[in-house]
Formats: sequence, structure tokens, C-alpha cells
Amino acid sequence: MGEQNHVALAVQTLTAPAHRRRAAEPPSQTLDVTVLFTSVEPTLAALRTAGELASRLNCRITVVAPQLVPYPLPLASPPVLVEFNERRFRVIAEEARVDTSVQVYLCRDRTEALLAALAPHSLIVIGMRPCWWPTADKRLASKLRRAGHEVLITETE
Repeated sequence: MGEQNHVALAVQTLTAPAHRRRAAEPPSQTLDVTVLFTSVEPTLAALRTAGELASRLNCRITVVAPQLVPYPLPLASPPVLVEFNERRFRVIAEEARVDTSVQVYLCRDRTEALLAALAPHSLIVIGMRPCWWPTADKRLASKLRRAGHEVLITETE
């Protein structure tokens, strides 16, 4: 199987804060803060942290949401409708105070999709619930660090 059968960009949307809504411009900044979608509450906390970073560094936020598609289904037919996720992520992105883009990737493996989608040496913010044992999100953060990315973990209650 080719690599194209394992990852597909399903949705990419751009939002801007209400006070800065204007026609889309090509991105001129070199720095992009990436927020990895894990679940709603931790992602909102990560988005707040990323918003503070992005406003200080004058950069954009990209919310990356890998959506797993089980092997019995074709990659283009996820179990959750793309339109549902698009609406959900648009609402989440509107929480940010800076320009935000949302990218939903349909994939078979979350780690492979992220490694393929992220630029080298990306700054990634991941929201997690506090937990002393290793979770899938903590293991993912470790894999991303080993791949050369800067990972910032934001814990929520």
C-alpha cells in the first residue's frame, strides 16, 4: 500500500478573531504554533496556552486533528461525518484570540499522520488531563519529541 492510502487531509478551515476578520491572506509568518486535538476540554486549555504564545510571538495557530478511520472502512469514509467535525472544530478555533486554522486528517495511525503533516521542528501544544501513568497522549508526546519537535504539555483538571 502506498503512503497516500494512510493519511488524507479532510478539512482545512481558517478563522480569525471577530475584531480582525478580513479576507484571507497568505501566511507571512515563519512560526506556527500547532495545537494537537486530543479531546474537547484539554484541547481548549491547550488552545488558550497556544493563544498566549501566538499573541506574544505574532504567529498563527493551527489545530491539527487526526481522525482515525478503521481498516474495514475506506479512508475517505470516516465513522464520524467530516461536516460534523468541521463544525465542532470551527467552534473550538473561534475560542482563540489569534488567526487559527484547523486541519482534520483522516488516517489509519495517528502518529504516522502527525509525523507526515507536521513541519520539521514544530512547536506543538498538547492538552492532557493530569495522570501519573503513561497514557497514549503522553507516549505520543514522547514520539513527537524524539522526532525533533518541541512539545509543550498543558494539563487540565
